[in-house]
Amino acid sequence: MTDYDKVLSPTGRQLHESAIRRMGTVVARTADLVSFAAGYPDPSTFPWTDLREITNELLNGSDGSTLQYGPTRGYKPLLEAILGVLQARGITAPLEDVIVTSGSQQGLDLVARVLISPGDVVLVELPAYTGAISAFKNMQAELVGVRQDPDGIDIEDLDAVCLRERTAGRRVNLLYLVPNFQNPAGRLLSLGKRKRLVEWAERRDVLIVEDDPYGALYFEDVATEAETRPIRADDDHGRVIYLSTFSKTLAPGFRVGWMVAPATLIERFDTAKQAIDLTSGILDQRIVHQAILRGVIDRLAPALRDLYRRKREVMEQALHAELGDRLTWLVPTGGFFLWAKLAPGYDDVSLLERALEQRLVFVIGSAFYVDGTGHDRIRLSFSAPSVERIQEGVRRLASAMAREAVNSQ
Repeated sequence: MTDYDKVLSPTGRQLHESAIRRMGTVVARTADLVSFAAGYPDPSTFPWTDLREITNELLNGSDGSTLQYGPTRGYKPLLEAILGVLQARGITAPLEDVIVTSGSQQGLDLVARVLISPGDVVLVELPAYTGAISAFKNMQAELVGVRQDPDGIDIEDLDAVCLRERTAGRRVNLLYLVPNFQNPAGRLLSLGKRKRLVEWAERRDVLIVEDDPYGALYFEDVATEAETRPIRADDDHGRVIYLSTFSKTLAPGFRVGWMVAPATLIERFDTAKQAIDLTSGILDQRIVHQAILRGVIDRLAPALRDLYRRKREVMEQALHAELGDRLTWLVPTGGFFLWAKLAPGYDDVSLLERALEQRLVFVIGSAFYVDGTGHDRIRLSFSAPSVERIQEGVRRLASAMAREAVNSQ
C-alpha cells in the first residue's frame, strides 16, 4: 500500500484542523442531534423572496459576465458598495484598500500566507477563534496567548508578552483579535481599549488583524452600534487589517467577505489570492451587491438582533433552570455564543463524550486556547437551533453533566 506520508511537505504534515469543522462531521452523521457547536445563522432569517427575485433577474441571460470569471480583487460594483458599508461603520477607505475574499476565513489565510514566516510569533487572545488558530498554525507560526478582561484584551499583559517574546529573539509582527462579541467568549472590547490598541500597535510596530463578523449583531437592550465601532475606524497609521463578512447578516452560503488594508498589502494579498482561486464566485458577489443596493441587509439587521437576543435569553433561562450553578458565564451582549465555565470536577473533553451519548454536541473550551488550558470551558452556540431545540439541548446537557458527575466519583 502506498505510503503517502512520505510525499507530504512539511506544511502538509502539520496542517491544523478546525475543531468546529470536526464537530460538523459529527452533526452530519448523528440522527436527532442537537447542535450547540457551529455558529450557523438561523436559516429562517434568510431573505428567500428577495434573493429569488435578485437571482432570477441576474440569470435572465442578458449579461454573460454574470457567470464569467471575474477580477481576483472582486466585482467592482460590490467593492464600491462595500465602501458604503465601511463608511457606515466609521471607516473611510479608498477602493484600492479593499479586496473581496471567499468568506473572512480566506482573509485570515491570505494574512497568514503573506505576512507570516515559519517561527514567527502571532499574538492572540486567550481564548481565540479556532479558524484563525488553524490558518496561522498552518503557516507554522507560534501562537502566544494574551489574557482577556471582561472588557476585552488585557493591554498590559499584551505589552508584557510582546516584549518578552522579542527579548527572546522572536519576530512579533501581528496581533489577531475579534473585538465585537468575541468568538468564543462573547466579550465586547471597550471603546477606550480600542483607541489604546491603535496607539500600542504604532508604538510597538505591530499590525492588528481585526476580525469583525458579528459587529452588526449587537443586542439593543444591552449594547449599541457606537460600542461596536471598529478599531480600524480610528487607525491613522495603517496599522489595522480589517476583515468582515456577509455570512452572518445575509447568508453564509455566498461565501462573500472582504478585507481592508493599506494598498501595498492589498496588492500582495491579490497576488496570493490569484494562486488560490483566481476569483471569488462572481455570481455570489453580484447577488450580494444587489442585496446591498436594494436595502435587503439593512432591513434584516433589526430582526436578526431581536431574534438572537431572544435565543440568548432562552438558553440562559434553560441553563439556570436545568443546571443551577454547575455552569456560569459572562452574559454576551451580541453575537452567537455563550461561553460557559464548568463547575469544579468537570472536564470539557469527557463532558463532550457524555453529551454525544445524549445526542448533543458543543465545542470544547480547550480548542480555543493556544496554551493548553481551557478544559473548564465549553462554547454553546444559540444562533441556529430553534427555541424548542435550545431547551431540549440544555436538558440533554443537564443529563450529560449528571452522568459525568456520577462517573467521576
